[in-house]
Amino acid sequence: MPRVYAVVNQKGGVGKTTTAINVAANLPQLGLSGLIVDMDPQGNTTSGLGIVRSELSRSVYNVIIDGEDINEIVRPTGVAGLDILPSHRSLAGAEIELINLARRERRLLYALEALRVPYDYIIIDCPPSLGLLTVNCLVAAEYMLIPIQCEYYALEGLGALTHTTQLIQRELNPRLKIGGIVLTLFDPRTTLALQVAQQVRAQYPEKTFRTVIPRNVRLSEAPSHGMPITQYDPTSRGAVAYEELTKELIAR
Repeated sequence: MPRVYAVVNQKGGVGKTTTAINVAANLPQLGLSGLIVDMDPQGNTTSGLGIVRSELSRSVYNVIIDGEDINEIVRPTGVAGLDILPSHRSLAGAEIELINLARRERRLLYALEALRVPYDYIIIDCPPSLGLLTVNCLVAAEYMLIPIQCEYYALEGLGALTHTTQLIQRELNPRLKIGGIVLTLFDPRTTLALQVAQQVRAQYPEKTFRTVIPRNVRLSEAPSHGMPITQYDPTSRGAVAYEELTKELIAR
């Protein structure tokens, strides 16, 4: 059985998609196979791995709304050993369409259970919200990987997410747990970043990863080239940090 991680935070701009892409891209380098699922209607994970969304005939939308075979829609990425279930702009209307569907919270779970490829890890990039698409992600996942930007209001957002998690654990997915909190966009030159990191570690000492993801220009540039940082600049500080984070995640 694969380990299924949902990369989740209802706040945007916290490095969620960057974390999903670069953790997934490091898996094959560590001898593990991976599938990345792009559940964000913005489709940044899909384009960040070099796939032109406008050329897609089918996507995760067809899987969760139309019930199509996931095995026919999963496709390889430019990273050997990493496949993707891509997103498309049609996913933007899925929140409304899901309301009237049977087992609306479990559509993604049932799709992943039908996979014929025995992946070691499945990484789900969630939308920056707590709607039905994100609920599908959390019902399908075993672990949550939570990126937190080292800036003001970080802990406030984490509190709201923790409350939602407790509801889903009670009603829909009792096996869901926090797989780890990762501090992102960290700039050691600012007092605020150091204070936020200290607060998060004090509140979640066992859950917070030792590895911290720095604010790094190369990480920001990589998606515009359709590459993970492992391909775009594997010696950059961002690339080294994500490799260490992935090793730490696997060790857990």
